[in-house]
Amino acid sequence: MLICPQCQFKNPDENNFCQQCGTAMNYRVCTTCSAQVNVFLGQCSQCGEPMGDRLLAVVTPAPKDEAWSGKEIPERREKLLAMEATIPSVDSLYRRYQLLGELKDGPLGDSAQGTVLDTQPYRERFLDQILALDNDGGQPPSLEQGTMSCVGGLPGAVGADFSVDEVLGTRLPEVYDCWEDASMEVLLLEDRSHWPLLSDLWRQEDTPLLEVLFGLRDSLELWETLQPFHSCRSLLFPKNLRVDEDRVLVFCQLYTKPEPGDPPLLKDLGQAWLDLLEGSGRSDVTAVVAAAKALVDCDVLTADSARDRLQSIAESLDEAGNATAATETLAKRALANASMGISAPAQTSPPKVGGVTVGEAPPPPDIDEMAAIASAAELDDDGDDDAPTVVLPMCLASLDESGRTDIGRQRDHNEDYFGLYSEVQKLEMPMGRNIRAKSLYILCDGMGGHASGEVASKLAVKTLHDYFKTNWQDVALPSEDVIRNAIHAANDAIFEENQEDQRSGSGRMGTTLVLVLVQDSKVAVAHVGDSRLYRLSRRRGLEQLTVDHEVGQREIQRGIDPVAAYSRPDAYQLTQALGPRDSQFIEPDIRFLEFDEDTLLLLCSDGLSDNDLVEDHWQTHLAPLLSSRANLDQGVNQLIELANQHNGHDNVTAMLVRAKVQPNMEILH
Repeated sequence: MLICPQCQFKNPDENNFCQQCGTAMNYRVCTTCSAQVNVFLGQCSQCGEPMGDRLLAVVTPAPKDEAWSGKEIPERREKLLAMEATIPSVDSLYRRYQLLGELKDGPLGDSAQGTVLDTQPYRERFLDQILALDNDGGQPPSLEQGTMSCVGGLPGAVGADFSVDEVLGTRLPEVYDCWEDASMEVLLLEDRSHWPLLSDLWRQEDTPLLEVLFGLRDSLELWETLQPFHSCRSLLFPKNLRVDEDRVLVFCQLYTKPEPGDPPLLKDLGQAWLDLLEGSGRSDVTAVVAAAKALVDCDVLTADSARDRLQSIAESLDEAGNATAATETLAKRALANASMGISAPAQTSPPKVGGVTVGEAPPPPDIDEMAAIASAAELDDDGDDDAPTVVLPMCLASLDESGRTDIGRQRDHNEDYFGLYSEVQKLEMPMGRNIRAKSLYILCDGMGGHASGEVASKLAVKTLHDYFKTNWQDVALPSEDVIRNAIHAANDAIFEENQEDQRSGSGRMGTTLVLVLVQDSKVAVAHVGDSRLYRLSRRRGLEQLTVDHEVGQREIQRGIDPVAAYSRPDAYQLTQALGPRDSQFIEPDIRFLEFDEDTLLLLCSDGLSDNDLVEDHWQTHLAPLLSSRANLDQGVNQLIELANQHNGHDNVTAMLVRAKVQPNMEILH
């Protein structure tokens, strides 16, 4: 099967174009000379450059092959390049992934590493087959019985990576593919070798010392998080520590197999800190280096003591010097990172409450508060030590959105409809760049049969858009009354159509509604019916922000036990919808929120939310989309595919809104 890079649709091998979206499947564009090259060729026919996706290959001996040593790596390399013709199925995998250069010893000496090229990037991966069969309760595939298998569904090293990935998310590289044969395991990872090194960032003179302290605190939290997974050594190799586009500490790979003997100690982390700062030439890191040496010399024995030491350094910064110089940059970098929750100890999967995955935001660490205090230090012109400190409000750094609707697998027409209206202005100021946004997101799931449900949903979207176009002129969000009046106007428009056509009973058309308005970092939410809005952030986890207007939920709110409430035959019958009844019977739920950390919003119809699909798959299908590098169009396509695969009984609509924030520096001027 060929996987479309645009919409992720599975196409037969002989297809030249995607059956779903029309994307070309038979060629790629060479990044060197821009020539169109057959997708199955390993190099460009014009300039000779290798074609394909570059990946990091980690090759380790299979568990039963315990005698593998570094001197045997060349032999393994030959095997990686070409398997014997007697095992053609495995051979095809090794031909697909071509080794560039040589395999070299990994830092721990228990694996070999190198760069490989996926010369068939559109072809379905072996890992995809494993996960698909595992989700369906089937047996993992074997390319040749006895020669190719997956222990417990996944090779051992890969299983460990997936376990930690549930905790650390995008800090870890994507597992691209994996397999094992009789003698070795092969793990292919997203290649992050070109990402900026954490050590380079810390050595830059314009990187505030408070940001370095923040990073040290962050590594302490990660140390404690990785201990149960025996993966602390991942923090000990400077070349393994990189930063993403938000300057968040991330890993090139995870070292999950501990060395024989004692586990690493805090003094080893202290030495890693020294390695990161070594040769920086900075004159302001003396106290930080002393704190690292205290760990190395075992003068500091616990993580809490190390945190106290870092906190003491932050508090001792001279407000008239270091703190002032760091104010602008720190507030944008360190506090922006804090707003994403990365400084809090990584949590395991949040619990489910009433079928909804939720997570409480951990209290912000003191060192993050110190950043805000330092940022506000200049507010008092006289330098009065008693001057009040200010915690900076957040402003938008970027706003991205995407939406798509699909007919599903069983319906013959689509009654869903959505509208996405966004006005974004980029502002360049002496304090940096931010944006002003005024955006409206509307999703409706119509009902009433052919030529009715789709009419109601489309009419609701149009009416709401026209209403807000006239009644949302200020720089602030519309009031609760204005939003309620807008929804009543949409209801009246559909209701009047029903009256004019003399529709009755189940023949009366109607629609659900979920509505989001964004004014800079302020958000208003309203809904009627069972279309939903979810919010995802690093600190809060996944939250369902709307409560379905249906009989089961109404009974729960009346004090009925949830099991009894949903044992009723009419439990899922809607108690509210736009159109069937007069507006006096419509009472939308309206609430106001704020983007106080990087946030992903998901608006969806019940074709996606049914059967707890979002709650069960948010870590794989939503969490990665918090990163600026993630493509929201592809994310929406993958959600639609997920819904069609597991639900498919209804139309499916999904809208994603990603807001990234940073401290609002205008308050300082």
